[in-house]
Amino acid sequence: MDTIPITQEGYDKLNEEYNQLKKKDLPDIIKKVAEARSHGDLKENAEYHAAREMQSYIQGRIAFIEDRIARSQIMAPNKAKSDTIIFGNTVKILDLDFDEEEEYILVGAAEADPAAGKISTASPIGKGLIGKKVDDIVEVETPGGKLRLKVLDFS
Repeated sequence: MDTIPITQEGYDKLNEEYNQLKKKDLPDIIKKVAEARSHGDLKENAEYHAAREMQSYIQGRIAFIEDRIARSQIMAPNKAKSDTIIFGNTVKILDLDFDEEEEYILVGAAEADPAAGKISTASPIGKGLIGKKVDDIVEVETPGGKLRLKVLDFS
């Protein structure tokens, strides 16, 4: 069983979602299934089938989150100043091909959200940045092609 690195914030969000699903959403959908079942013929009862489908989704999501929580290893940010990029760092880079600056926070796969600037240390860019220093040039192969990045700063 592999552990999943995660920040405390990411772990708390997983727990929050788990509690919402387990304590509110699942009991609510079980009531809807029972109510829809009471309407009679289940073969042509769209309300029943929709509720059962949602129940299945919620139960699957609960199982997924339980697995993630069980395998999570909370990685506390290192308060000591490191001279290389590590998990939890906020990294400012320059895309050398497009001359654009970008900023990413390196997180575990469970909490990666590229749209919010959080990239996984298991992603091609994340792997490429780990262990690098300011002014290092990083070349990474991504599904979209090769990227050339320059590390501007990190904290």
